[in-house]
Amino acid sequence: MFTLTAPDASFYESFAESHREWDGAHQDGAGLFAGDDISTAGGFAAWVNKLLAAEHAEEVNGIVPCTYRWVTEGSRYVGAIAFRHYLTPALLNSGGHLGYGVRPSDRGRGAATWALREMCSSLAAGGGPDRVLLTCDDDNAASARTIERSGGVLEDVRLDGEGKAFRRYWIELAHSSGK
Repeated sequence: MFTLTAPDASFYESFAESHREWDGAHQDGAGLFAGDDISTAGGFAAWVNKLLAAEHAEEVNGIVPCTYRWVTEGSRYVGAIAFRHYLTPALLNSGGHLGYGVRPSDRGRGAATWALREMCSSLAAGGGPDRVLLTCDDDNAASARTIERSGGVLEDVRLDGEGKAFRRYWIELAHSSGK
């Protein structure tokens, strides 16, 4: 059974296993940037603290406050989902509110769909925005299915600065407060 968990240094070994599976590819939703040291337990703990602090951070160079949650199964790190609290012009064009990624060995088990639905439910219950924007590469059929299964409605397909097509979806959030 999956759980959404705040980042925690106790997942160091499992996260390291997952990171090796990604084999250098970008881990969407994880908040891992160039220069982050996750190769040692101490570096990993510092990175976890940075993720936790991001929820209440000020916007710096287009990086907005962000809530990170990990998809876990017991003590196993399965993936990550991130909620950007608001959209800058760049995020409105191509980044969106939510990003997620599942470790390669756990794909196809429904973890991404589960995490996206859970995060949307949490945002709706907590008074988040009325709707959230998600994007995915046009050729990423698995991500498009995940977004569509979670209520995503395709707004358009755009080209990034390198001419690669990406899809933009909106998900309406059902607020319990009657918003």
